[in-house]
Amino acid sequence: MPELSENFKKNLTGFLENYQNFHTLRLHMPGHKGKSLIRSLAGAYAWDITEIHGADSLFEANGILKSAQQETARIYQTGATFWSAGGSTLCIQAMLAQMKAEHRTILAARTVHRAFLNSCVLLDLPVTWIFPRSGSLIGGYYDLSDFEKALQQTSQPACIYVTSPDYLGNLQDIAGLSRICRKYHARLIVDNAHGAHSAFLRENQHPIANGADFCCDSAHKTLPALTGGAFLHVRNSEDAGKIQSHMQMFGSTSPSYLIMQSLESCTDWLAGQGREAIRQCEEFAEQFKNQLSEKYELIGTDPMHLTIRVNGLEFSRILRENYQIECEYADKTCLVLLLSPMLTQQDFARLSAVLLDFCPSGEFIPAQNPPELSRFAEIVCDLRTAALSDWEMIAPEQAEGRICAAVQVPCPPAVPIVLSGERITKETIAFMRFYDLDRIAVMKNIETNHQKF
Repeated sequence: MPELSENFKKNLTGFLENYQNFHTLRLHMPGHKGKSLIRSLAGAYAWDITEIHGADSLFEANGILKSAQQETARIYQTGATFWSAGGSTLCIQAMLAQMKAEHRTILAARTVHRAFLNSCVLLDLPVTWIFPRSGSLIGGYYDLSDFEKALQQTSQPACIYVTSPDYLGNLQDIAGLSRICRKYHARLIVDNAHGAHSAFLRENQHPIANGADFCCDSAHKTLPALTGGAFLHVRNSEDAGKIQSHMQMFGSTSPSYLIMQSLESCTDWLAGQGREAIRQCEEFAEQFKNQLSEKYELIGTDPMHLTIRVNGLEFSRILRENYQIECEYADKTCLVLLLSPMLTQQDFARLSAVLLDFCPSGEFIPAQNPPELSRFAEIVCDLRTAALSDWEMIAPEQAEGRICAAVQVPCPPAVPIVLSGERITKETIAFMRFYDLDRIAVMKNIETNHQKF
């Protein structure tokens, strides 16, 4: 039999290497037994296991997974960090469950992902919404005074929830929000799904470093991790046990070891060459954007988001068909290209040549502005009642006066236009049509008193 390697007790990758070298007869899950029906995925299947002896268990970690998560916390300089193989969605569920346990009311920036809304439905959490002063529902900027005013008007313990960076790359003033939260004894949660790189920029922009109590990072969005790999960061270690128990409540008992191995390798990379790679990417992105700004109107300040104000639907089609460049997101208002330190100099040179030299039909197709959407929607019933009600799908033009049921918006960007429990208006319908949404779920029956938001 082969000898155990030095890495056997040190990390997950070492354990998996030894497990394969011993040619163990796999009489445990998963049923593929390390053998793939698809030749191109044979390597991945061989590494895919479950919680066997020595492999540890993610939500009760006391071995290699515990030490690996502690290393991630050390790299990010947090009180504790937990891995998620269920993306930032699992992290958001756990963070909000903690707010439920603390009996806190939620004050949320309106530019939220539908994962937040669904979590509030599951946990029966009411939300007070704060709207951006500029931008749109997909991405915009907020005024600190609006959050402070909301805290002043809240009699219960509270929590502020923001998304930063948002889908377009706009960053919020996390340090300023943290100061306000401390002043009013509130908690601060940040959906940092698009900002896993932010701790390693020239200026540390990570939410935990700037005073957030909890935040989630989708490592797979801008770092070299498999899709679904995310981190839940905790500022104070005394909150760690509770957060871990909440993750166990929502997370699968069979988390992907492929995803977890990618999170381990990503952590190792961040501890070594990854930091420099991120800073080099940041520097190049800064120079690149300065060049592009002479030709394009750019949106957002996060270095990994290259967001151009242009009719993105047509622009993305031309990039895809003529230049084999696939964007992250496009609509009538913008085009989003997501950068990464894994892009090579040749990749950047290719992108630079296209964006700086390319001009369709001699001029850009201008961006369109979405119609106005009121900040004062009529709330007919709470989120949970509406989302879990008996509903039907109809065309937006048939929905005026009806009540929105479960929110079903595509991802990207997965930002709800209308919220569960809100009455649908003509302007709501116009907004939906602008974003080419042709169906909406509405409640079939409702008997409740109307109230104004």
